Formats: sequence, C-alpha cells, structure tokens
Amino acid sequence: MVTLSLTGFYASLLGLLYIGLSVNIIRLRLSAEIGIGTSGNDVLAKRVRVHGNFAEYVPLALILLGCYEINGASAMMLHILGGVLLLARLSHAIGLNKTIGSSTPRLMGVLSTFAVLLVLSIENIRLFVFA
Repeated sequence: MVTLSLTGFYASLLGLLYIGLSVNIIRLRLSAEIGIGTSGNDVLAKRVRVHGNFAEYVPLALILLGCYEINGASAMMLHILGGVLLLARLSHAIGLNKTIGSSTPRLMGVLSTFAVLLVLSIENIRLFVFA
C-alpha cells in the first residue's frame, strides 16, 4: 500500500504555520477594527501578502512532494525538500514582516521555495521518463 506519511508530516507542519499566519491577520483585524481589505494599514497589508504568498506556493509544492513520495523518492530526499520548504516559508514570512522592501530572510525564502519547486518538478519528470 502506498502511503504519503512524509508528505503528510510536512503538510501538517506547514498547516500549523498557515494557521499561525492566519491568526496574526485575525488579531490585527480585531485590534484595528478592519473587517475587509486593509484600509491602508501597512502592517495588515504585509501580513495579508505573507498569508497569500504562502497559499499560492505551498499547495503546488505539497502536490509535487506527494507525487515524488508516491514515485519512490528516498526518505532522506523527502525530508530535505520538506524541511527546506518549511524553513523557506518561515523565512519568507519573517523577512516580509520586517519590511515591505527586500530583506535577506525574504529573499532566502523565495529562492529556497523556487529551488524546492524546481527540484521536485525535475525529479518527478525524471522518474516518469526513466521509470
């Protein structure tokens, strides 16, 4: 029976991070009394983008990670890629919360996320072509 235990593990950790990002927005919305949109609140705008960016990239990465696991990837590679993805998203969130402009954590988060997506895409194609 094929299982996705390692993908499930990283999906769960990322799910907890997503909840944390969501709670940050909710708390600020309540304290600033902003129900919809950002009302020009720069801090809220940053938090909304961190949350949105996470929602844009993480689902695809997890789908690719799950495909890779089903295709027979080693546990070590799954842990490396899942761990890098988790740290990348955390780094991106920290970096964007520091400043709207560029920051080292934000850049590292973006580049690491792209690297994980690239490696997973290439590996899944490789496993399909040479299976």
